[in-house]
Amino acid sequence: MGERVSGIAVLSAMALVVLDAGLINVALPVIGTALKVTPARAILAVSAYQTALVIGLLPSAQLADRFGYRRLFVGGLALFSAASIACAFATGLAMLVAARVAQGLGGAAIMALGIALLRFALGTEQLGRAIGWNAMTVALCSAAGPIAGALILAAAPWPWLFLAKLPIIAVALIASRALPDVAPSRARVDAMGIAMHGSAAALILVAAGMAIAHPLRAALLGGGAVVLAAALIQRQKSQPAPLWPIDLLTRRPFRIAVIASICCFTGQSAGLLALPFYLQLGLGHGPVGAGLVMTCWPLTVAIASIAANRLAERFGSAWLCMAGGATLGAGLLLLALWPVRVDVTPLAIGAALSGLGFGLFQTPNNRTLFLTAPPERGAAAGGMQGSARLIGQTAGALVIGLLLACASPLTALRIGLALAALFALVAALVSALEARPIAQLRRGRS
Repeated sequence: MGERVSGIAVLSAMALVVLDAGLINVALPVIGTALKVTPARAILAVSAYQTALVIGLLPSAQLADRFGYRRLFVGGLALFSAASIACAFATGLAMLVAARVAQGLGGAAIMALGIALLRFALGTEQLGRAIGWNAMTVALCSAAGPIAGALILAAAPWPWLFLAKLPIIAVALIASRALPDVAPSRARVDAMGIAMHGSAAALILVAAGMAIAHPLRAALLGGGAVVLAAALIQRQKSQPAPLWPIDLLTRRPFRIAVIASICCFTGQSAGLLALPFYLQLGLGHGPVGAGLVMTCWPLTVAIASIAANRLAERFGSAWLCMAGGATLGAGLLLLALWPVRVDVTPLAIGAALSGLGFGLFQTPNNRTLFLTAPPERGAAAGGMQGSARLIGQTAGALVIGLLLACASPLTALRIGLALAALFALVAALVSALEARPIAQLRRGRS
């Protein structure tokens, strides 16, 4: 019973973090009008959340080692919950952005520690299944977020976007009492390392945001981030549990899984950003038509995630990651090469193929990341997994933004979809480096 309740606690908390992004993105024009700010300034409500999430992921892992996994997870959930209420009562953009930063920091603790806590609650044998359920929850919430946001806005003012999550918050907080109490290691917190990490991450995100309009400034900021990163790596080489998990990255399967994950998320992010513009600019479909095609993507992710764990156990994670990356690439290539016509059925098939491929890739890739890491470094593995996802998403957005700035919209979007396919295929090829003959895998299990 306790294992099931622990699963409910983690999955409902993950659902909160994922739903939040979809709910807010669709409401930015409404929030901007209500707070009397321009659309460009309203986007700060999203970028502040993403920045805090990126900065908080890896430090959350180190803080969990010092203060305990359960304590930090529940603390992050409580911070996210309180910040959600603060967002609902924000009277200006500054207050909303401050609350969104707090939400991001709370969400970082949830994302970094959720799977690690499930490993302790369920055991390593059940971890693959838990990862599959987590992938399905993320996919379904990604699909439901924009739709739920539109429905809420049709019936209530924008603050209800934050208040509507209170029932899920209550479930997560109550269920979190069943989470295992993992004894902390009392390791020293590297405050200077955290400050260097936060500065480097912030410089990279700011550089990515201004790369199109101010490329020289972006290059200078990126160079500063590289210098900070090199100094941080040098500082942590002798630490037994470094903030940046360079100890885990020395393990070949973990390193390959991280690289493949970055490539796959870059492809998926570029595809998810390019496709709705392509449907509306190229085919003239409205948001509803584009939304129906886009929904095929996360729904097939959810379907594939259910079967992916069993397939990974039978054929090996590397083979399934290869198949997933190749399928994602094929779907994106279909979207890029199909002639522009009124009929969107082939594009819906391309979106469905893309989702199927990503669902087949994500679960076995996460299995490798978490099962390669020792249990006591589970939080660091979770932080690295979340960081790889966000790096890929940022890179994908940057690719599409640069293309739109340099070419006509239709040409830029088709090239963007083709490049997204290339990144997905690179993810498949990188995963192939760890593939072993299936017969050998079966002998190892017998």
